[in-house]
Amino acid sequence: MERVAAHRLHYARLVAAEAGLQPGSAIEAALAEIPRERFVGGPPWKIFTESGYIEEPTDDPALLYQNVLVSLGTDEPLNNGQPSLHVACLKALRLEPGECVVQVGAGMGYYTAVLARLVGSGGRVDAYEILPELAARATANLAEYAQVRVHARSGAEGPLPECDVVYVNAGATEPRTCWLDALRMGGRLLFPLTGLKGFGGMLLVTRHQAGWAAQILSLVQFVACVGARSEAMEERLAKAFRGGKWAEVRSLRRDAAPDESCWVKGDGWWLSTRLA
Repeated sequence: MERVAAHRLHYARLVAAEAGLQPGSAIEAALAEIPRERFVGGPPWKIFTESGYIEEPTDDPALLYQNVLVSLGTDEPLNNGQPSLHVACLKALRLEPGECVVQVGAGMGYYTAVLARLVGSGGRVDAYEILPELAARATANLAEYAQVRVHARSGAEGPLPECDVVYVNAGATEPRTCWLDALRMGGRLLFPLTGLKGFGGMLLVTRHQAGWAAQILSLVQFVACVGARSEAMEERLAKAFRGGKWAEVRSLRRDAAPDESCWVKGDGWWLSTRLA
């Protein structure tokens, strides 16, 4: 186990450094302590590649401590997520001890465990997972974290508890009203805003007194968030991302008609290249 722990520590330091975190960060410490093998399907583990999944040659858990996507072992092609992407997202969310988080799409709970360590015993994580099999596994995997509650239902519908952060791990075509309304002042919503075939960008929305600041952090591809998709918006988003200028998004508008600064328009919301 000392050898596996050494691999886990190396993985944590490498992924954290690639995200620009300083050595010894709370995110790095969480990754170094949480056994990833507990939160994926059983061996032989399957690693995602551009050509499909390949099986690891042994049942050595040390092989899981790479910046790769690992299958959850379900009938659907779901995986544990790209560690470097999630670390970059967690860095952008700036989580503090004592904060309350809503996670949509918990899977088997790996990044839920990271969230729990970041908010500490004084915080709270409400994790939503719509697939019963995964919700059951997450509940068992996270039993040691008293600050975590797993909900076996969709997180794309309300009601949701008031929180400081909503972290969505599946692609949506809109910022759901229930996500925005759950945020306290200063709260952050981070979710994949995706169009056709799951392509899009990670959208960070921050609630301020003056309005909603917004920024697309990076381009991504995600599985669909059940209950948070619209075919019409898929087309609009695909067109907007093809047109570029996604890096110029500065605010989310909910209470005004779109003007010439509109990057993409949804039903009751739009993204602007102007500050809120």
